[in-house]
Amino acid sequence: MGQWTSTVGAAQLARQLGSRQGPFRDGAAGGRRVPAYRSLADSVRLLVLEGHVPVAARLPAERELAAALAVSRTTVAAAYEALRGEGFLESRRGAGSWTAVPAGSPLPTRALHPLPPEAAGTMIDLGCAALPAPEPWLSRAFRAALDELPPYAHTHGDYPAGLPVLRQALADRYTARGVPTMPEQIMVTTGAMGAVAAICRLFAGRGERIAVEAPSYANVLQLMREAGARLVPVAMADGLAGWDLPAWRQVLRDAAPRMAYAIADFHNPTGALADEGQPRQLVEAARAAGTVLVVDETMADLVLDEGVEMPPPACAFDPAGGTVVTIGSASKAFWAGLRMGWVRAAPDVIRSLVAARAYADLGSPVLEQLAVTWLLGGEGWAAAADVRRDQARSNRDALVAAVRRHLPDWEFAVPHGGLTLWARTGGLSGSRIAEAGERLGVRVPSGPRFGVDGAFEGFVRLPFTVGGAVADTAAARLAAAARLVESGSPAGVDTPRTFVA
Repeated sequence: MGQWTSTVGAAQLARQLGSRQGPFRDGAAGGRRVPAYRSLADSVRLLVLEGHVPVAARLPAERELAAALAVSRTTVAAAYEALRGEGFLESRRGAGSWTAVPAGSPLPTRALHPLPPEAAGTMIDLGCAALPAPEPWLSRAFRAALDELPPYAHTHGDYPAGLPVLRQALADRYTARGVPTMPEQIMVTTGAMGAVAAICRLFAGRGERIAVEAPSYANVLQLMREAGARLVPVAMADGLAGWDLPAWRQVLRDAAPRMAYAIADFHNPTGALADEGQPRQLVEAARAAGTVLVVDETMADLVLDEGVEMPPPACAFDPAGGTVVTIGSASKAFWAGLRMGWVRAAPDVIRSLVAARAYADLGSPVLEQLAVTWLLGGEGWAAAADVRRDQARSNRDALVAAVRRHLPDWEFAVPHGGLTLWARTGGLSGSRIAEAGERLGVRVPSGPRFGVDGAFEGFVRLPFTVGGAVADTAAARLAAAARLVESGSPAGVDTPRTFVA
């Protein structure tokens, strides 16, 4: 299915351009004269590549943008022509101009696929944002689960809504966070991806619009594409500032998506954290638009720094669960091998999800559910989360230091939690760096995996999964890959080695 076509007004585009560069006058850069049209074209291209202006968005007419920028129409016309020549703009007489990405743009590598076991000794895998299990808590949880298993072994073992004891434990967890919750508002799933898949089947059939952050979690975006959804990208705010609420309101109002997917807590991949007022505002906007807001909380336990103010959960502003559907998981806070997730929503939504499960995976494994129940029932969850936070914090600090040492031109904001660093690659193609890096013994996912239709070519995602000397080696190999890309060695003859002038 195609992407929803948005329209970028002249005033809106002028504001976005002005926040990065302007006014657009002939000038000099790096000792060379830069015409105004070239500066404007480069700035528009950067907005597209970084996801601030969606691909396939209709741009304002030349005369309108010239007036908004206080430049000549000739300057805008020349900039548009340059963008058309580079493949970043498509135009049709009488119909206008739309943003695009050039044909033949580099494809993302296989970095998010599991690393083959035989390659583990030679390849540093930065494709997966997951850490080893926090022992001894994993072993303790499964020993306790085995002790509780015999009564369940005498049943059919099929619990499509989840074990009643786990549903109660999860409801109690939300209630302790200040959101009164009944077990009837909980469904246990096979990981967070199982939760997203079930929600998409219920709310977003083929051809339905789903608003998603740009960038967003790559695996969820691919799941939605394969379900036939029409993804509507909504740019994130700059840095770690969380959501761009005006952009969300515009998309919810204009596109009227059936569903929206958002990550409030230590966003994947950027690490951004919503501020205190943003969840309430987004819930209100979604309710006004009639959009089901799916909020992913899988990173909420991974606070890595002291003094971090966590925003209230979005479901606190819709406790009945009619507008907000919340997703949680044990995979990030505990261990990816424990494929247990859950959904919190209105009881009628849960009943519909459970009924539809008969045609999906039927239910989640009983033993794993009992293990999570044990973790939630005592000190296990908090203690395991402490171990996980210590691991992630140490790895984050080592990775940040290594990247700053080996790749001083790369730009990033250090997140206060989560498992990922979103790095701008100094004007080089992230896809080409990933391609070269895999040949040099380091796998990393490039930015376009986390966007819609080719945006974020100038980024890579670096997870906090390695530390110490391994982090330093990984950064050194990425630096070597970047040097190869800059020299043109790994690039095809028809593909530019950089993505900006």
